[in-house]
Amino acid sequence: MALALGLAVAVVYGTADFLGGLATRRNPTFAVVALSQVWGLVVLAAASAVVTDATPAPRDLALGAAAGVIGLLGVGLLYQALSSGSMGVIAPITAVGAAVLPLAWGLGSGERPAVVSLVGVVVALVAVALVAGGAPPGAAAAVAQRSRGPLGLAIGAGAAFGVLFILLAGTGAGAGLSPLVAARVASLAVLAVAVLAMRPPLRLAPGSGAAVAGAGLLDMAANVLFLLAARRGLLSLVAVLASLYPAATSVLARTVLGERLGRLQVGGLGLALVGLVLIAAG
Repeated sequence: MALALGLAVAVVYGTADFLGGLATRRNPTFAVVALSQVWGLVVLAAASAVVTDATPAPRDLALGAAAGVIGLLGVGLLYQALSSGSMGVIAPITAVGAAVLPLAWGLGSGERPAVVSLVGVVVALVAVALVAGGAPPGAAAAVAQRSRGPLGLAIGAGAAFGVLFILLAGTGAGAGLSPLVAARVASLAVLAVAVLAMRPPLRLAPGSGAAVAGAGLLDMAANVLFLLAARRGLLSLVAVLASLYPAATSVLARTVLGERLGRLQVGGLGLALVGLVLIAAG
């Protein structure tokens, strides 16, 4: 069950990132992030109505609030990177930190997955590296030529997502979805202060509303799925599965935007499936 949820997290996160990146190409990043965070409340309210049995400890709420701030930073960095870089190159780079940090944390905390699962983790990490580094020469060169900024932003986003996974996984099973409620309260509070201080434009370009709404709804849905998965399985495995989200982003970028996939990227997607089978076999 945990592995199926982890895979679902990857698909939902990847789709949310694609929609968010699409929206930031026509709108200010701050507007997309802020409004998508508001849309996430719809999913959180619906999920909270279903998962009602919760007795959170102060630690759960504190971890949730910290996750909200870190997650907001990660989404902001990612959307900014996607606004000026190739989705097929930028998104996979974020997965490195998102996978490696929770994996190291889980193993350091005493998690001991089966050997076949660990082999699957290694295969999945290699798959992520191939998808990240196997873009067509023209696409990779275009990103580097425009600016090194998007790559640096992607690395920062990946580290933030890795910390987000660790924080959410550290909450108690009896807390229900309250850590996500605390997370969204914290992120919206930070955004509210930023709006009052900077007065940034929040109006979206015509036709962008659906992409922003979809990004916000799916991002929160992925957070809910990850929280449920992390409580049913090992963080070292669930986080690696969730970190395969760039596969969905890359496929959508190829299908919708016509971005080319290099041979190594295609091979990486296939290798990701092998990694999934090995992880599940453990």
